[in-house]
Amino acid sequence: ECPLCLLPQPPEAFPSLASCSHRSCWACLEQYLRLAVSESRVPVSCPHCPAALQHSDVHRLLPEPALRDKYEEFLLRRLLVADPGTRWCPAPDCSPSQAGFLIAWSHVGLGMPREGCGTEFCYHCRQPWHPDGPCAPVPPLPSLATPTAQLAQPEESAHGEALAQAEAEDIKVCPRCSAFIMKINDGSCNRMNCTVCGCLFCWLCLREISDVHFLSPSGCTFWGKRPWSRTRRILWQLGMVLGAPMVISLAAGIAVPVITIGIPIYMGRKVLAGGPGSRRSSLSGCQQCLSVTSSVLLSLFVSPIITALTVGVGVPLMLTYVYGTVVLSLCR
Repeated sequence: ECPLCLLPQPPEAFPSLASCSHRSCWACLEQYLRLAVSESRVPVSCPHCPAALQHSDVHRLLPEPALRDKYEEFLLRRLLVADPGTRWCPAPDCSPSQAGFLIAWSHVGLGMPREGCGTEFCYHCRQPWHPDGPCAPVPPLPSLATPTAQLAQPEESAHGEALAQAEAEDIKVCPRCSAFIMKINDGSCNRMNCTVCGCLFCWLCLREISDVHFLSPSGCTFWGKRPWSRTRRILWQLGMVLGAPMVISLAAGIAVPVITIGIPIYMGRKVLAGGPGSRRSSLSGCQQCLSVTSSVLLSLFVSPIITALTVGVGVPLMLTYVYGTVVLSLCR
């Protein structure tokens, strides 16, 4: 049975993948690859795990030559964007598949290699090539990366300004490759992944993040629409530092009896609630009582160990976070 379409398939309908051992039917993998390539989610990962599909598997599973060419172009774009020594040609319709890119050499400016383009520009400022003078400062344009971006024309109406600010909140730029990224205001999280360069960044502060960014006292919340202000962030951190001993003691005081008593009660109810078709329903009353008693006694021995591990590991982690990460953030 295919785990994607849940249909029974013959064994030959499940192609093997070089990246992992997961199996899906041929039709589902083709459809999955079509969607991934059309949405520029390249390199394509396995539909069941984060392992990236091998180049040979993608070419074997993609039947259309146009999709294979698009996959190659997206891979090339990802490679060039990740390379700090490359520059895109500012001329329109000069794509990387047509060699519309440059790699830094000892020269300051280079001509375009593509036949028919002929554009020459400065490597540093990306303006027309100026061999006789330094780079002229380029006036900053209104950036979509900041919600406070204003319109370029001062005579625009208040309605236009409100519309531009709303668009600025929904469209921002990747902090690594400056690709425009739109986020639908549907309550989704602020952990963004750029499909062009693979950068993982925070939608609120537009900084590259790790998995603990939203646990750190940075002011960025996982589902919020605005980062916390500096005053609110400092007050929250001070409250955590001052109130941590009382909160941790209260949490440990509640967790110890709940885990110690709750596990035997849960196990006893679980064993006693054997369904009509279960093996326990065929046991006599004495056997059922013995089974419940033995499970409760066994859990009475196990629950203190679980309690000790939970408190012994959880309390030091919380104390390390509060008096390590939070205190360092306050000092900064």
